Amino acid sequence: MRATIATLAHDAARAFSEKRAVSVSGDKALSFAEIDRLAGQAAGKLMALGLHAGHRVILHLPNGWRWIIAYHALARMGAVVVPANILLSAAEISFIAADCEANAIILPGDRASKVDVGEALVVTDDGTAGTPFDALLDGEWLEPLACRPDDLFTIGYTSGTTGKPKGAMLSHGNIFASVSHTATIHVRTRHDRVYSALPLPHVYGNVVMNSCFLTGASLFLAERFDAGAALKAIEQDRITLFEGVPTMYYQLLAHPALEGADLSSLTRCTVGGQTMPVSKLDAVAERFGCPILELWGMTEVGGPATSHSPWWPPRHGSIGLPFPGTELRIAAADCSQDAPTGEPGELMVRGSLVTSGYWRNKAATSSAIDADGWLATGDVAYRDDEGYYFIVDRKKDMILTAGYNVYPAELEQVIARFEGVSMVAVVGMADEEKGEVAHAFVVPEPGTVPDEASLIAYCREHLAAYKIPRAVHFVDDLPKTSTGKILRRALRDRSEQTQ
Repeated sequence: MRATIATLAHDAARAFSEKRAVSVSGDKALSFAEIDRLAGQAAGKLMALGLHAGHRVILHLPNGWRWIIAYHALARMGAVVVPANILLSAAEISFIAADCEANAIILPGDRASKVDVGEALVVTDDGTAGTPFDALLDGEWLEPLACRPDDLFTIGYTSGTTGKPKGAMLSHGNIFASVSHTATIHVRTRHDRVYSALPLPHVYGNVVMNSCFLTGASLFLAERFDAGAALKAIEQDRITLFEGVPTMYYQLLAHPALEGADLSSLTRCTVGGQTMPVSKLDAVAERFGCPILELWGMTEVGGPATSHSPWWPPRHGSIGLPFPGTELRIAAADCSQDAPTGEPGELMVRGSLVTSGYWRNKAATSSAIDADGWLATGDVAYRDDEGYYFIVDRKKDMILTAGYNVYPAELEQVIARFEGVSMVAVVGMADEEKGEVAHAFVVPEPGTVPDEASLIAYCREHLAAYKIPRAVHFVDDLPKTSTGKILRRALRDRSEQTQ
């Protein structure tokens, strides 16, 4: 196979032909050959409608076969894919369209009138506005156009938690490197049956999809995550590889159907997107009967950049080792020196995965990437004496209490071990005396009522005095992003509004 995404679906069709490539929510199934044919026809029609190589196209559809066909159609014609999660608001999509100067958008029909895309070509899934998606499928089949690994392929917009979203520019080579390294390190093969409800616009979900095209694995794709449906699919479809984020595993562990579920087909699971308490990782490995492989990545590196292999001894709590061709360092406070082994600092990354910068935003690019090519990730981490990396927390989530640094993830690791805790998030709340103090938000396991005083006492046994939560709030659920990450900021904002 060639090292670009432009030819990935076409090469997969030649290698795996009529083998099932994807099954969507247990319904529509397509072979690799069918996806190549449909993507080629869609690409031909899009070019007939006036799109060409280099044009930016927003792909704003839910998980499904149309998303996959559109993605590989755009890849083979040399267009630039701008993935946009289906849960983004009309205002957010309009901002992205203006920022990247979109030439086209593919989206649900009921959203077309709400989004301002100027004069861009509009394609809707149901044909209620613009060009019907299904009309793309009768175009003249297009052979993949020649692309180079360094050609721009994706503009991935960040979440915008610290301001307006920024578009990370990723080349064919960036994406292909993450896909190929992920597939190799996880030992993915054509015999795998992969279950994923990860959003396809997210770099993690995207790499999961593309690794199936690279290896010939079959992807069982859910439009959205449901723990009961996932357990049923694992058993009925004999899933070998489950891909998820921590909240998915919390829901699986708490689901009543887990006790009687047959998970014997699983050979490994992956988890990324956010830190996960070691106690929960241990529980998944024990109940699922297979390794759970932690990984780390971000939009700016096009997917995972570190991980574990199922052949390595488990080291729960670590994000593993860097991919080949990827350098990591832990920067001390002034970033000019490396932090000593075992000491926390900001995680920096350099290599073939790293974005070339942010779309038409030189200030943001120079702020994030230094003159030597090191990308500042915003994650606080440390490296042990064997070269394994451990995420401590997000730099922006650190709590400064009476001059001490408190990392919420450390508290969450401890609280998650307490009996009856299903999920937990720790945030810093304003305090007149100490500046900030930690508050814990806990979702109890079904049928349990944890005792706040006992939980605080447990924290006193395992944490320094300044780290102990000043309050515990028992809640029914925690706010999450569209990818399942727990939104600590939303918890803090919500609590401040009620005070």
